[in-house]
Amino acid sequence: MCNINFVDECTIEVGKFDGSDSVSCSGRPRGTRQEFSFDKVFPPTATQENIFEELALLVESALEGYNVCVFAYGQTGSGKTYTMEGLPGIEMEGMIPRTVRHIFQKMKEFQLLGWEYQIEASFLEIYNEHIVDLLDSQAKTHEIKMADSKGHNLYVSNLKIQEINSPEELHECLLTAQCNRAVAATQSNERSSRSHSVTRIKLVGTHQLKEEISIGNLNLVDLAGSERLKGEESVRLAETKNINKSLANLGNVILALLKKQEHIPYRNSKLTHLLMPSLGGNSKTLMLLNVSPLDECYNETLNSLRFASSVNSCKPGNAKRTRLVLQNSA
Repeated sequence: MCNINFVDECTIEVGKFDGSDSVSCSGRPRGTRQEFSFDKVFPPTATQENIFEELALLVESALEGYNVCVFAYGQTGSGKTYTMEGLPGIEMEGMIPRTVRHIFQKMKEFQLLGWEYQIEASFLEIYNEHIVDLLDSQAKTHEIKMADSKGHNLYVSNLKIQEINSPEELHECLLTAQCNRAVAATQSNERSSRSHSVTRIKLVGTHQLKEEISIGNLNLVDLAGSERLKGEESVRLAETKNINKSLANLGNVILALLKKQEHIPYRNSKLTHLLMPSLGGNSKTLMLLNVSPLDECYNETLNSLRFASSVNSCKPGNAKRTRLVLQNSA
């Protein structure tokens, strides 16, 4: 293990011993140490429930008409898919199934206020820069298209959209998507995800008395693992190059937003193009960073923490909710 110290709820210190027995004047073993601060830091003892507590209010805002994006970033084997999807059993459930259950719980409260909701869900992956529908076994061409001239709303052509009436229905869709996702063996993880997985949930609320329609979108993204190129076979080599390219483009978009550049290179990869409304538009965006405590992963852990620091410094525009006037057929 490398040395990870949780300084407080928002600060993490990562160190690597230099192999000597010497100690510093503070009494600590000498070695390289770097400190990083975020909105929240979770120790290994944190439960899935603890993490979802930070996410719950964001999920609720989607019912109010806001666009919300949550994505998990980190190297292969660091626990992204566990964080997002979890394991069977209520305690081990990840952010996606908890989000669904929370939506249906909160919908009952909104119904008392006069709101009725329609829920639609789709599951896709971006694998080797190609979009794959995880609910449709038939191979089709999928393109990212703009729903309006401002580019705030995007959709994916030929994507299977499933209407959801209960948490159980969405859980079945999630299981189907999990089975269809591209996975491969790597040195870090026998079933390592080799694609970016995107769960998209659309919440359309209607209030007859107010004559209003509320439209909220949830994008829950499990990114492919970041890792350095090794002596892999040609297929895995191409996969790793595409993964690293799309993650690098994600970094370039974040950097361009930080510098307030006129041109943001969203279209340089399918991932950033798809997430364009979430990264720089009228969306509430949260990044969950997973890091490995292993000493052999120290350099990649530092890279991930540095990238997350850049993301944390990026302040996108103010989120705006989507409310439309209900046009009665009468």
